[in-house]
Amino acid sequence: MILNILRESFLFALQALSTNRLRTVLSLLGVTIGIFSIIFVLSVVDSMEAEMKSSFDTIGSDVLFIQKWPFGPEDGAEDYEWWKYMRRRPPALRDMTNLQERLSYADALAFEAGSSGTAAFQNNTLADAGIVAVTHDYRSTIALDIVEGRYFTPAECETGKNFAIIGQVVKQQLFGMDSPLGKEMKIAGLKVVVIGVFAKEGTSLFGDGFDRAVMMPFQFATRLIPPQSEDTKILIKAKQGITNNQLRDEVIGAFREVRRIKPGGDKDFSVIESSMINEIVDSIISVFNIVGMVIGIFAILVGAFSIANIMFVSVTERTPLIGIQKSLGAKNYFILIQYLFESISLCVIGGAVGLLMVWLVVMGLSSVIDFNFILPVSRIAGGLIISVTVGVVAGVVPAIKASRLNPVEAMRSV
Repeated sequence: MILNILRESFLFALQALSTNRLRTVLSLLGVTIGIFSIIFVLSVVDSMEAEMKSSFDTIGSDVLFIQKWPFGPEDGAEDYEWWKYMRRRPPALRDMTNLQERLSYADALAFEAGSSGTAAFQNNTLADAGIVAVTHDYRSTIALDIVEGRYFTPAECETGKNFAIIGQVVKQQLFGMDSPLGKEMKIAGLKVVVIGVFAKEGTSLFGDGFDRAVMMPFQFATRLIPPQSEDTKILIKAKQGITNNQLRDEVIGAFREVRRIKPGGDKDFSVIESSMINEIVDSIISVFNIVGMVIGIFAILVGAFSIANIMFVSVTERTPLIGIQKSLGAKNYFILIQYLFESISLCVIGGAVGLLMVWLVVMGLSSVIDFNFILPVSRIAGGLIISVTVGVVAGVVPAIKASRLNPVEAMRSV
C-alpha cells in the first residue's frame, strides 16, 4: 500500500511538472541553485584541502624545520609581527652543523637553500627554473619520488659534484621525449650533469612542487645562492620513539645556544611542524566552508518557499479531487503522505538537476584548468539528503492542510 502511495505521489509530481511547466520549473530553480551552490562550493573546498595537504605530504609527521619566517603569530602574539621577523637572520649551513652536535633526539638533519635561474640545453631554455641546493640527508627528511636515475651519493654531496636531478617541466622543456640522463645542461650559466628525474607532481595551490626544480648538492650550488638568501631552512627528523614535542623542545634549546640567545631573550628563528601546517589549512578551509554554507542556505530557503508555494497552489487546484478521494474512503494519512511525497519528489528532481550541474562544471573545469577538482560521493549523498529535508519542510504544512479538508466542502468547490 505504501508503495502505491509513493508511486502515485511521484506520478503527481511528474504531472505537476508537465502541466504547469513554467511555474514548476521556476519553483524548482531555487532548489537547484541552492543545491548547486552548496555542493559546488563544498566540492571546491574539498579540492583545495586535498591540494593543500598533498603539497605537504612529502614532509613526514616526524619532521620539523627551522626557518626565518613563521606561518603565523608566535609566542602568544595576536598579530603577525612581520617587522620583528624581518630582522631575523636566515638559517645557514654552519647553523645546522653546530646544531647537529647538540641534538640527541634527531635521526637526520638536512639543509636546503633555494633560488631561481634560467635552465638551458642546446637551443632550449626554461626561465625561472627552481634552484634547490641540498645536503645529502635531505632525502631522509623529505620523500622524493625519482622515476629516472638516482639520488646523490654522500661523496658527491661532500665534494660538490656538478650533478643535478630535474623536474618533469624542466625535462620536457629542455629534452622533450629524449632521456636527459648523463647529458650536460646549464643552470644560471653553470654546467651540470643530469643524474635523475623527479616524478610529475602537477600544479597545486603552492606552485609546481619539484616539476620546475633543478636540485643540486649544496656544496656545488653555493655559487648560485645569493649570500643573503632568505629561502633557507634546516630540516630535522626525529628518532623512532621520540615525539615531536620532545624534539621541538630540544631543538629550540639547542638552537638558542647556537645563536647565543640569552635566557629570556626573544628567539630569532621559527620551528615549524607539519601539524601546524595542517591546523592552518584546517582554519582556512573552515572559513570557506562557512561562507559556502551561508550562501547555500539562503538559496535553499528561497527554494523551500517556492516549493511550499507551489504545493499550496496544487492543494487548492486539486481540492475537488481530494474530496472525491476522501468520499471513496481515503484516510487522512494517505492524503498527507501523498502530498508530502510529492513535495519531496519535486525537491529531489531539483536537487538532482543541481548535482548534475555540479558534475558538469567540475568535469569542465578539470579539463580546462590544471587543477584536480574532486566530487566525493559523500557530497552527492549530502545533496540528496538536503533535497529530501527541504521537501519535507516545504511540503509538511500544505500536506497537513490537504489531509484535513472536509470531503463535502471539498467536493462543493467543483
